[in-house]
Amino acid sequence: MTPTRATDPALWPAILGLLQAEFAYMQGRIDPPSSLRDLTPDALTRQTETGEIWVIGTPPAACVFFTPKPDALYVGKLAVAGSHRGQGLARQLLNLADTRARALNLPALELQTRVELTENHATFRALGFTETARTAHPGFDRPTSITFRRPVA
Repeated sequence: MTPTRATDPALWPAILGLLQAEFAYMQGRIDPPSSLRDLTPDALTRQTETGEIWVIGTPPAACVFFTPKPDALYVGKLAVAGSHRGQGLARQLLNLADTRARALNLPALELQTRVELTENHATFRALGFTETARTAHPGFDRPTSITFRRPVA
């Protein structure tokens, strides 16, 4: 399956459904709650105006958001449907992130994951990312997120 850039608002319900299903395991594990609760069709439209949304499959079996920053391409909302895990779709989307970063003359990929999601830390380290920072959401006196980066391959 080949990634395609999502620009059609008719896809927004399926993308939101995928994200809600695959991020549900975080409920009760992370504090503060995921920003996914604020994700709406209008927010997806804004994402396509300031960055990109890519999907694999119809309906989407995987998705990712890319947002250019001054020194990196930010990778967000990476999700793969449980029924499609183990097929290399996340790796395929991260390879696409490298391609997009090179096209935008950005030297690195950057992403964040919550402190509590240790399985994500291990996955991103295995994919060549290194921890570069820990940050706190507003109102928290402890780190709540970990920033990871890797040079563009």
